Amino acid sequence: RIKGQVRHSMASSSSVTHYYELYRKSSIGVALTDTLDDMINAGTITPQLAMKVLVQFDKSINEALASKVKTKATFKGHLHTYRFCDNVWTFILENAQFKTDSETIQVDKVKIVACDGRANATGEL
Repeated sequence: RIKGQVRHSMASSSSVTHYYELYRKSSIGVALTDTLDDMINAGTITPQLAMKVLVQFDKSINEALASKVKTKATFKGHLHTYRFCDNVWTFILENAQFKTDSETIQVDKVKIVACDGRANATGEL
């Protein structure tokens, strides 16, 4: 099963660029992982092929968000918790408000994970 796997090491190839895997926990990432698990269990694909699909997903989602999303948002709220570990910031905000040019969204609690996008350009995480 691939669901419980947090990191996939491709250290054997020094030319491989690594991408953050945090989008695997998004709704589309979970749906992809569930589908790949089902296909492995049915014998349709191998676990190795499923891992290749997930690595391609990581690359594609990171590149698409970096190049295609142009909307800017601002947010404010009560900072409940913050953490910085391995070049990744994690913030938990309460009573947060997100504003774009066209809408404002109020939420009771939100977790924000922020990674250094420049790390991907060097191939280091």
